[in-house]
Amino acid sequence: MAEKIIFRKTGKRPTPGDIVVLPIDAAMAHDGTAPLMIKSFEAMGAKRVWAKEKAAFVIDHISPSSNEGTSALHKMMRDFAAAYGVTLYDVGEGICHQILPEKGYVFPGGVVVGADSHTCTHGAFAAFSTGIGSTDMAAVFASGKLWFKVPETLRINITGTLPSNVMSKDAIIYAIGKVGADGATYKAVEFTGDAVKRMTMDSRMTMCNMAIEMGGKTGLIASDSVTRQFLEGRIRVPFVELAADRDASYSDVLEIEAEKLEPQLSCPHQVDNVKPVSALEGMHVDQVFIGSCTNGRLEDLRVAVKVLRGKRVKARTIVMPASREIMLGAIREGLIEELVKAGCAVGVPGCGPCVGGHHGVPSQSEAVISTTNRNFKGRMGCADADIYLASPLTAAYAALYGKLAIPMGV
Repeated sequence: MAEKIIFRKTGKRPTPGDIVVLPIDAAMAHDGTAPLMIKSFEAMGAKRVWAKEKAAFVIDHISPSSNEGTSALHKMMRDFAAAYGVTLYDVGEGICHQILPEKGYVFPGGVVVGADSHTCTHGAFAAFSTGIGSTDMAAVFASGKLWFKVPETLRINITGTLPSNVMSKDAIIYAIGKVGADGATYKAVEFTGDAVKRMTMDSRMTMCNMAIEMGGKTGLIASDSVTRQFLEGRIRVPFVELAADRDASYSDVLEIEAEKLEPQLSCPHQVDNVKPVSALEGMHVDQVFIGSCTNGRLEDLRVAVKVLRGKRVKARTIVMPASREIMLGAIREGLIEELVKAGCAVGVPGCGPCVGGHHGVPSQSEAVISTTNRNFKGRMGCADADIYLASPLTAAYAALYGKLAIPMGV
């Protein structure tokens, strides 16, 4: 799929390892990366943004601001956006990786770059989407182009049907455990198979979001009727169904039988330190976080409510929808009310505890079950806390019982 998208953009058949220059369809920076991008843009002597309708700023990492220094960085972004006509999604709009597809920046066959490593999320829409540095982003804002090395492709083929207590988060955690944290470095990770075809758009975004956790340049899933339904009315270009050719060659293939999967955990302090939940059943849990660009969508909140409705959490639980649109949907469905009744602290759409900037920083020796994508030492703001990555279903059970439990199907 990566090679096909590059071919569509250049008109030349690419080979892994080739260097190509691609036109950019969407570019994004957030409050953690935009300030350096702005300084680099100005240092380059750039006078205008190449296509302001394709460029976006998002304030999501420390949102709302927690201190005066952060507020100054946010103001820098607002001032730049106003001066150059760049759309800025301010405090409360949500997380960049959720906002871009919601607002129509992402479409099958597009090339999307973001100054954040989890920009690979948008490969769920059959876009070549990847994270870049702030100085590279300054060059993109000025020129609308960027060079890439054509990646090899690792295919992860998930056959069959996922068990009722297994989510796409379990599948990607399991895959990372098999491939390793650097096993797919600079490769496109292409997810295929019946289990993937049956996944909702929310689930597909979770899969592609964590391609970077095995070193991937991007994650990719073929576009189909599920993709079309999500993007209908959002994008301004013709929708295309895009998939790899049947005879496409891959650098490697990982086969996963969905029926054999069980709920998974990424254990401290590496994402590829993977164990089944059954191996740690009964472990005490201090804090649960349900949210982030990995699992803060409506599907995830619905799962949590199915577990928690009419009950009370025994571990402190923080929930943050990934965007304002998701928050509004959750309010309409009554999900927010049920989560609050269950004792959850529901926060402003944004990254929240994931990056440890503010909101939900754990204490020393505490065990945290998180639906985020990274559990490196200190990731959530405390170097001596233990972070376990899990699906929203596993997280909700941990919240309900105050300890790890094998979830039942929902």
